[in-house]
Amino acid sequence: MYTTDQYEGLLAETVTFPGHQGTQINAFFARPLGAGPFPGMVLVHHMPGWDAWYREVAFKFALHGYAALCPNLYFRAGHGSPEDVAAKVRGQGGIPDEQAVGDIAGALAVLRSLPSVNGKVGVFGTCSGGRHAYLAACKTPGFSAIVDCWGGRVVMAKGELTANQPVAPLDFTAGLNIPLLGLFGDEDKGPTPEQVNLHEQELKRLGKTYEFYRYPNAGHGFFYYDRAMYRQEQAVDGWNKVFAFLEKYLS
Repeated sequence: MYTTDQYEGLLAETVTFPGHQGTQINAFFARPLGAGPFPGMVLVHHMPGWDAWYREVAFKFALHGYAALCPNLYFRAGHGSPEDVAAKVRGQGGIPDEQAVGDIAGALAVLRSLPSVNGKVGVFGTCSGGRHAYLAACKTPGFSAIVDCWGGRVVMAKGELTANQPVAPLDFTAGLNIPLLGLFGDEDKGPTPEQVNLHEQELKRLGKTYEFYRYPNAGHGFFYYDRAMYRQEQAVDGWNKVFAFLEKYLS
């Protein structure tokens, strides 16, 4: 717990690392100053892109004592404003799931190699990033916990599958061997409450360790303070649940 007499300092910078198939991509890295060791977090950005909100989230995790690495999953689409790059990616039907998982696995490997990290690394994502985080947690050994905030298209009908998204993440749930925290708004259209129910049923059927919280009067993206979808009360409670969950499993 923070007290007003303690020293605080952060290191934050843009770095590069080998992602999927060894491609060098960039990422935003933030960690507390000091020897640590600190728990690590891979932050998986949303469809609006590798944007300012996710850099701020990296700072937030660093202030809470985590070494946080946020890879630019849209690196291969070129560079420009986050909005322009995200529009290009959206027009291409999103990035391939295999590529996203490879980049996230690369970020995990970087954090686990650092002497300032305690060996425990979680993964956090919102929106499409929640979906990618879930895929990575199911398919990549080495994570210790996952936080999925309103990840859409985890539950997918056959008609929704595409070349970039050939398998519904729900179908990989048997491979999830770490605790899961899920936060969802009851007014969300993707995932809908019905899709969250199906996700929870599969987790129960397979005996997975999870905590799901559903918020009334909140829809998609209720953490995003810079958008009309922001819900202050639900966001504060949600962030408290995120850090309580991670303290339990990563410290």
